[in-house]
Amino acid sequence: MNSTQNRKISQITEDTLIFGIDIASELQYARAFDWRGMELSKKAVSFHNTLEGFEGFAGWLKGLQDRYSKEKVLAVCEPTGHYWFCLAQFLQGRDIKLVMVNPYHVKRSKELDDNTPSKTDSKDPKTIAKLAIEGRYMEPYIPEGIYAELRTLYNMYLSVNKEISSKRNRVARWLKIYFPEYDKVYGNAGCKSGILILQTTPLPQDILKLGIDGIVEIWRSAKLRGVGVKRATSLYNAAKCSIGLQTGGNAVRMEIRHLLDDLARKEEEKGSIEAAMDETSRQIPGAGTLCDIKGVGRVTVAGFFAEVGDIRRFESPRQIQKLAGLALRESSSGKHKGETKISHRGRKNLRTLLFRNMLPLVAKNKEFAELHRYYTTRQKNPLKKKQSLVALCCKLIRVFYAIVMKKSRYDGLRLMSDIHRPEMVA
Repeated sequence: MNSTQNRKISQITEDTLIFGIDIASELQYARAFDWRGMELSKKAVSFHNTLEGFEGFAGWLKGLQDRYSKEKVLAVCEPTGHYWFCLAQFLQGRDIKLVMVNPYHVKRSKELDDNTPSKTDSKDPKTIAKLAIEGRYMEPYIPEGIYAELRTLYNMYLSVNKEISSKRNRVARWLKIYFPEYDKVYGNAGCKSGILILQTTPLPQDILKLGIDGIVEIWRSAKLRGVGVKRATSLYNAAKCSIGLQTGGNAVRMEIRHLLDDLARKEEEKGSIEAAMDETSRQIPGAGTLCDIKGVGRVTVAGFFAEVGDIRRFESPRQIQKLAGLALRESSSGKHKGETKISHRGRKNLRTLLFRNMLPLVAKNKEFAELHRYYTTRQKNPLKKKQSLVALCCKLIRVFYAIVMKKSRYDGLRLMSDIHRPEMVA
């Protein structure tokens, strides 16, 4: 991976044709420049997002190459959602390198040429190309093979999880309005016995009509164990003194039943996606070893490789840390020294995955728990709890990287050696 601007600039030589593209859903605009920034195209060229449009654009590009004797071609665009995927595949098939510039940089650079913040389809390709000539670009990673499969599966997993949370919140909302005492009987909203009651008698008046014996009979018919007269009595008494609304009951019953049916289907989908993620991630060398770390689950490992891709493309775990938006940034000027924070740039899902996994990891893994305790209680530069968790996320990245790259196994004693490092230096 290119890590310095000088290295990026050095890739653009006199033999390079640079063309900036303003990506859209249907119609793209492009302008071509040489390595000094002189425009080679007389005007912006437009082409449709179709095979015919791509072929016509490739012909125009080949004409410029022959006319100005350019051996290499560099395509530059903004990461505008998913619209660039098809064009990237087309360019890749013709051995044309595609790089990207930050949309924020494009927005800030618009006034350099005409001193106006105007945005047009013909102006943006020029700004995009000029940023690339200065080396202010990044090379996108397009996963292939099992990594592409894994990323799609993980995105499906996140989407299904989001839908499950949304439907659970909607059920909880209706219960707060019509049966607010329900959560006093059931602390766990997903309890199977409680779900059966909500599917048949979701409102307090329904439970009163059913009676204690009727509630018990529902559980017996479903062959549930661990629930009986005592729980049924608590539920009946809660319904008897409920302060929930009494109006609009029929529509609410229908809504709750539909939500519960959708929840059951989504939970089933989630299970099948998790199984597919597990099966796919097992094909990655070293992925199974990561699951040997206590507190690290298969979903975490699959999600990590889905977001990172082929870990062998990184020269250092610091690059993965930067990809996750966990690189440190500082805002200082003169005598003022600002607070150091993480950049929050990069792949948000990767950062979220690492942080959420760190909570059970600190609770279950004794080495990470001890490191967390040390970071928050050491005499020199103690960290706040959240800062410590972020530091441990970076530590987990380094552990994953070392295990996969060196084909080794998790060593808790080696991890604990960091505790004594500051004192040894002092």
